[in-house]
Amino acid sequence: MATTKELSVEEKLRALYDLQIIDTRIDEIRNVRGELPLEVEDLEDEVAGLTTRLEKLQSDLVSIEDSIKSKKTAIDNHHLAIKKYAEQQKDVRNNREFNALTKEVEFQELEIQLAEKQIKELKASTEHKKEVVSNSKDKLEQKSTHLKHKKAELSDIMSETEKEESYLTQKSAEFEGSIEERLLAAYKRIRSSVRNGLAVVSIERGASAGSFFTIPPQTQVEIAARKKIITDEHSGRILVDAALADEEREKMDKLFAKM
Repeated sequence: MATTKELSVEEKLRALYDLQIIDTRIDEIRNVRGELPLEVEDLEDEVAGLTTRLEKLQSDLVSIEDSIKSKKTAIDNHHLAIKKYAEQQKDVRNNREFNALTKEVEFQELEIQLAEKQIKELKASTEHKKEVVSNSKDKLEQKSTHLKHKKAELSDIMSETEKEESYLTQKSAEFEGSIEERLLAAYKRIRSSVRNGLAVVSIERGASAGSFFTIPPQTQVEIAARKKIITDEHSGRILVDAALADEEREKMDKLFAKM
């Protein structure tokens, strides 16, 4: 477990407020990206799904075409069989043989009718699938174009902010390392429970920043004394005095200017 030097209360408050400034800037950068990464991910999933569906449809069309060819070959074979049986009927010696050959001819004719019906159904299926393929191709093209634009948009934002975010993330980790674990855990707990991620705020016009609840004068005096860590009884956020906040913001502005 990492060890940190013992800080005074004021030093702890300054470190916490500095960390808050850095983390807030990271939040702002990520808010600029907004829902774009999720949009890109969703579009990638849609494009992949449409691509897979299109491949399946095209594979089905090939299978149907093979089936049609197979049925046509079968019809040719049935016609050959009918011709053969018709020739054999010329040489039969009795009615029994003639009738048997006649039944064979009738069977072959039924097989031809069945194959022709199946070919008709297969061709109808082909036309339907071709229409679906065409619509799927159009949709895939639209989604792919949309994805390309969204990726370009995300890439532009990332190129503008990636270096800064990386630097700030590193600095955030450094500042976290200077804060005792118990206090850091409290900071993260508060930060995750408030909507805007502000766990450490300054006093503005007698109230904690962003709040309408007035802080008692005696409490304001204690906060300004920087002798103990005080939290807002309404929001639970850690409070610092305005002077300290101004000093740390000025210091952090200089740090950010070096990026």
